[in-house]
Amino acid sequence: MSTAGLMTLVRSGGGQARRRVLLGSRLRQEDRRRVPVPLPVPVPVPARHLSTCGPRRSRFDADGSGRPATWDAFGIWDDRIDEPILLPPSIKYGRPIPALSLQRVGRASLIGRRRENEDRCGVARLTDDVLCFAVYDGHGGPAAADFCHAHMERCILDLLPKEKDLETVLTLAFLEIDKAFSSHAHLSADATLLTSGTTATVALLRDGIELVVASVGDSRAILCRKGKPMKLTTDHTPERKDEKERIKKCGGFIAWNSLGQPHVNGRLAMTRSIGDLDLKSSGVIAEPETKRIKLHHADDSFLVLTTDGINFMVNSQEICDAVNQCHDPSEAAHVVTEQAIQYGTEDNSTAVVVPFGAWGKYKNSEINFSFSRSFASSGRWD
Repeated sequence: MSTAGLMTLVRSGGGQARRRVLLGSRLRQEDRRRVPVPLPVPVPVPARHLSTCGPRRSRFDADGSGRPATWDAFGIWDDRIDEPILLPPSIKYGRPIPALSLQRVGRASLIGRRRENEDRCGVARLTDDVLCFAVYDGHGGPAAADFCHAHMERCILDLLPKEKDLETVLTLAFLEIDKAFSSHAHLSADATLLTSGTTATVALLRDGIELVVASVGDSRAILCRKGKPMKLTTDHTPERKDEKERIKKCGGFIAWNSLGQPHVNGRLAMTRSIGDLDLKSSGVIAEPETKRIKLHHADDSFLVLTTDGINFMVNSQEICDAVNQCHDPSEAAHVVTEQAIQYGTEDNSTAVVVPFGAWGKYKNSEINFSFSRSFASSGRWD
């Protein structure tokens, strides 16, 4: 039937059902005669959209459109982010959550000018939905750091089925590990274990979005959000009023060394640690301070755990800037530890870098490092 005939029937006021049949018939005939239209040839990306790192391409403008593809604002039709998604947590929280592979986590440790490296670090998948990252900075020998490195993950894993709150899990794990090390040291013939201790900073990541950090001592955890550092830990030093009061209340005292650094009973530069059994009666405890935070993968670039060999020489913003210039977390961990060596640290330096959704998004082309550092200070930078 011609188009003119079809329009005549419609104008003649035929029944509504008849109109639908005729129109449907005409549309099907036209669809069969329609010739497929070839897809447009892809246009090369203009030079102004290419990454400044040579052939490396940023997934935040992977197609050169100028439209950022971020983890908190893209649809299922947008394939510019080629990383896997954690489906159950994404459904649970109502936003896409990237799956973190442990192979992407960066780790590095340098001995510095010490006789041995007493730092330890660990990365592990405890369950299908819980990842664990940790750094330990031993002192008085590596015994306490080795003990934490060997047993902390198993202790946390044993507690997870019994307790849903991750802050409680980490607090109980720190206390149990300290108690177990005490038993181990008193049963050992090696008397040096009684004066061995370690800092501990442990982070648990559940469902790719719930981050909980626990810490004792002066190792640190920093979250980089929108290119700026967010401190997740606070150093436990005798300079803190609350910590100093606890030490004095328990019968301990604070003494300053020749550099003006305060020490518990003239021996320990921190007020909380795992081990240091000879100072337990003086108020040195193993109970950690904890912090919980919900990740925003469109804004959060990475988590970095560092020991004091880095913290004494490189401030938090410098760490963020250095990591943001790196191509991958492994390179970033090495850059951060080497930077501390270049700045003059003599201590062991260890870093763990955990990438999140905004990895590579916040690059600062103008980085200024301050070399006017007072080595007579405590060395603890914000």
